[in-house]
Amino acid sequence: MDRQLIEIKYSDIVFDEGMYPRIEGHDPAVVQTYARDLEQIEGAEKYISVNASNVLLDGRHRMLAYKKNADGETDFTLKVWKYKIESPLESFKLACDLQDKGKALSNKDRIDNAKKLYSFGMSQKDIAFSLSVGASTVSKWLSRTVKEEKEKQQKKVFDLWMSCYTQEEISEAVGIPQQTLTNLTESFQEKLSVRFTFSESDFTPPIYNVWKKQTKSNQVSHFGNTESQWLDNLLYLYTDPFDVVVDPFAGGGSTIDVCKARGRRYFVSDRKPIIEREHEIRAQDIVESGLPKPPMWKDVKLVYLDPPYWKQAENQYSKDPTDLANMDLETFNKTLSSLICQFSKKLYPGSHVALIIQPTQWKSPGRHFTDHVGDMLRGVNLPVEMRYSVPYESQQCTAQMVNWAKENKHCLVLTREIVVWRT
Repeated sequence: MDRQLIEIKYSDIVFDEGMYPRIEGHDPAVVQTYARDLEQIEGAEKYISVNASNVLLDGRHRMLAYKKNADGETDFTLKVWKYKIESPLESFKLACDLQDKGKALSNKDRIDNAKKLYSFGMSQKDIAFSLSVGASTVSKWLSRTVKEEKEKQQKKVFDLWMSCYTQEEISEAVGIPQQTLTNLTESFQEKLSVRFTFSESDFTPPIYNVWKKQTKSNQVSHFGNTESQWLDNLLYLYTDPFDVVVDPFAGGGSTIDVCKARGRRYFVSDRKPIIEREHEIRAQDIVESGLPKPPMWKDVKLVYLDPPYWKQAENQYSKDPTDLANMDLETFNKTLSSLICQFSKKLYPGSHVALIIQPTQWKSPGRHFTDHVGDMLRGVNLPVEMRYSVPYESQQCTAQMVNWAKENKHCLVLTREIVVWRT
């Protein structure tokens, strides 16, 4: 099909989810890989593809990789392949074809695409040809369309409910009455609670308050990313299925992943969500704009805080003086302890606030050991449920740090702590 290589502003490219053939969306880990390899990708002329109206046909992962490398900015130009087509049917047909030339579409993708093409008015015979499958297969897929559309709608309701959107927001997004939503969410809890019970086949209950980890296990890297196993332990100890977990420092989205796996609802936000997960993490600066606002505080059983650590994360997230890591120590202590106290006033009795933090030493003035846990215990007037030590066993210091420790007869800080307060 006729195409032309042009330069276009990034902000002029339109991503239409309805024109995207992959039902599971994009893979954050693939975005990170592409961001690293964009030079080689361009060298192979594997550019993003758009139609005549600049609607994206192929290259969602590359599109996000460009934005990630630009640190979230969109005011730049890039080369794209532009096809001289505009109709939704032609555009979607081409999008399916282009996607399949890269990472092959999954069977679920093909089924969903068959339904979309059918909704555009394409015959089953033409759909079969376009998706390279038999006509009888397409007929079978479409025979279940109504039922599957209902299931898909319910899945969208479930996903939005799990991520703590309000009934009004879900009703508007899905197009069903709020009373129907109430019935659906009650049905979810009744039918799915058993599925999200911790099982010995995939989880070892914590017995002691030292949770050692050999190496980091998160697939999506992000500075200061939460270790999934530690959060998993907290969910086991302090929540039940469909309780709400609030994380206002969501970082790379580890809390989302663990909550989804364990059937916990989640309200997550961050002052600057990473590009790969900005569709899942609400953009909110808790220091400047106040506490998050989940639909119902009575459902919140755990607030998980993994904030930027003083000096350790200085200028890593931003150069903004209101960033916790960029504050002076006194302001850092007052701000963080105040946030914990504010959360405690919102939570219902029996809920918990968990803070994970590491003492600052190497980056503190004069290498002075700064005990943030001690500072928080003095600043927060709540009963402590438990304190957990959470070290990485393989974490090593540099030769410079080791020499300094020997010369000055000081031990180096390796571990960090999780403090859990009870409301």
